[in-house]
Amino acid sequence: MGLLDGLIGRSRRKQIVFLIDGPNSIRKGIGIDLREVKRELQKYGDIRIAKIYLDQYASDKLIEAMVNQGFKVEITTGDVDVTMATEAMEYIMDKDTDVLALMTRDTDFTPVIRKAKKYARGAIIVASDLAFSVALKNTADIVVLMKPAGQGAAEHIKNAEV
Repeated sequence: MGLLDGLIGRSRRKQIVFLIDGPNSIRKGIGIDLREVKRELQKYGDIRIAKIYLDQYASDKLIEAMVNQGFKVEITTGDVDVTMATEAMEYIMDKDTDVLALMTRDTDFTPVIRKAKKYARGAIIVASDLAFSVALKNTADIVVLMKPAGQGAAEHIKNAEV
């Protein structure tokens, strides 16, 4: 048996692009552990890109913490949502993206989720169970509702398979 024999016939794990709407998702009152979010997403495939979008007022300490957790950081001088949505569309059109995962509470991202599904990309929304958009919940293939750190396991709601 050769080294490649075990690889023949194995399917490739789905490639996930994970984008975080920083101002809407990582507030102190929400208290979600981003390492736990990554673990939950890895149930659906490999995270190929993990990126957080922050505004120009983000502290150096926050930026450093995000980098230390393995996130690429995008600082915007304008509206974070516009930058994130534009880049999400680029990832949707990338043939190496199988699943688009967005961490946001903002209903403005519903059209992005619809486009991901139109182009046969899975669509996952990650959110806290606090102040979460029903439109996003109903549009995504899968919703991962995160609990604050130490308050129990995440809930996975499947509207469709990814």
